[in-house]
Amino acid sequence: MANSKYEYVKSFEVEDEIMPPNLIVVRIDGRGFRRLSEVHEFEKLNDERALNLMNSCAASVLEEYPDIVFSYGFSDEYSFVFKKTTKFYQRRASKIVSLIVSFFTSIYIKKWKEFFPHKELMDPPSFRAWVIHCASMEVLQTYLAWRQNDCHINNQYDTCFWMLVKCGKTEREAQEILKGTHKQEKNELLFQQFGINYKNLPSMFRQGSCVCKTQVEDFVKYSENGTPVKRLRRKSIVVHSDNIAARSFWNEDPFLLKELGDFREDIGNIKPEYVKSFQFENKLMPLTWIVVRIDGCHFHRITICRIHHELNIVLIEENFRQGVQLLIKFCSNHSFLPDHIFCQQFSEVHEFEKPNDEQALNLMNSCAVAVLEEFKDVIFSYGVSDEYSFVLKKDSQFYQRRGSEIVTALVSFFTAMYVMKWKEFFPQKELKYPPSFDGRAVLYPTSEILRDYLTWRQVDCHINNQYNTCFWMLVKSGKSKSEAQAYLKGTQSREKNEVLVQQFGIDYNALPLIFRQGSSAFWSEEQKSRIYENGASAEKSERKVVVEHCNIIEQSFWEAHPSILNEKPQIV
Repeated sequence: MANSKYEYVKSFEVEDEIMPPNLIVVRIDGRGFRRLSEVHEFEKLNDERALNLMNSCAASVLEEYPDIVFSYGFSDEYSFVFKKTTKFYQRRASKIVSLIVSFFTSIYIKKWKEFFPHKELMDPPSFRAWVIHCASMEVLQTYLAWRQNDCHINNQYDTCFWMLVKCGKTEREAQEILKGTHKQEKNELLFQQFGINYKNLPSMFRQGSCVCKTQVEDFVKYSENGTPVKRLRRKSIVVHSDNIAARSFWNEDPFLLKELGDFREDIGNIKPEYVKSFQFENKLMPLTWIVVRIDGCHFHRITICRIHHELNIVLIEENFRQGVQLLIKFCSNHSFLPDHIFCQQFSEVHEFEKPNDEQALNLMNSCAVAVLEEFKDVIFSYGVSDEYSFVLKKDSQFYQRRGSEIVTALVSFFTAMYVMKWKEFFPQKELKYPPSFDGRAVLYPTSEILRDYLTWRQVDCHINNQYNTCFWMLVKSGKSKSEAQAYLKGTQSREKNEVLVQQFGIDYNALPLIFRQGSSAFWSEEQKSRIYENGASAEKSERKVVVEHCNIIEQSFWEAHPSILNEKPQIV
């Protein structure tokens, strides 16, 4: 990280730790899924394949993040419950919620063909999400009861609505017929007009789906005499229950009792407003610049996954060998063997060129352009390596300035575009596992401080790129990574330039601007042109998102583009 005078901007970051003993629930909800369902011709009123895709994604989330011990979902929403002792991301709400929604988005696209083998995914699916602080098991129980009750109410209404439409009613007529009807009346309508007993419809439609963890025996290896060696491990399974908030369902699962606790009493009337009061709103201050910064998760780190049931350990790349040795010792001291050690580092698994992969950077830039085109309140963005910062206009009312929804909508859409555009930039490389990003929102009160933030990021770009260029050239010349680190320790910018020139004949200042200065994506100035149609002429205004690799530290950039921050150019 750059040690510069601009680092003061970090003081505007706000801690959003969810204090224990609050239980953490992350709820994700489809964004624009009505259009998605129409474009891809989902069956009305329930498309079983689409629901099973959601369930499969939820199961993958539980497999990926062992701190999540239970989830419940229906339609295009899912709620994920973390164990009470979780320390995941130090319980920081923005990190947790953005990472979960990003991974879910990524896996949704990766699994699409598994459930829709004959349908191309035309539109990028995306989700928004937020955190619910459950102050007690009673609040969690009420929350789950509320979501399942919503599942029933929505599904019963939709069943009646679409059956009326299918028999010839317009959507407006169907709405009028159902207006003010109660549960019993809807049941009678279905039975009398369509011969449908609502209680006989598939459980997944009426009750939603739960993803729980159960213990199964899994093959590990063969012993010396050829006998299979098995170990117990946690596996995610999908189940259906007519009342997930009942003691008879919850208290029979020893894993849930251990990781969360029991339900003391069955609950009666549900008060949604009571549950909503525990939702982490984080409404952002008005008339401030909103910056959403996203970062790739483990793009340049190694993750040690699936170490005996639930243990996840993240090791910095340079400490990998030592870390694995410590890990094996840890397993030995605790009398178990690792199920398996699977090393993940996104950039190395996908063989990104070191120190910079131009195609990977252009993929990030293309995703940033798509974000600006999708979200009109985003007026500028700056990116380097696996990070991107998006600036929303100062008077933005996007999602009524609710921080969680702004961050997760942008992170989810960016993730979707990254996965969907992968083949465009890497036609010969398979995307081997789903990438994910985390994000946060930071507020800056003035244009000057906002520009200092962007300057800080560009200064960081230069310092990191200069170091990485030296580091990887030394490694490519035969030094170990530890030797390269030791060689560069304490060197200044001028000394690094000399290393590059004298040892490798590289003029750092001649390297591509995309590496040295990062990338800025923003709307171009309005271009007016005259068009002629049917003998008449008309004036047409056009704007498009452009990507430039320029110096955004200097005043000259902002004077050349005054519309970005809505500043008037200085009169000389």
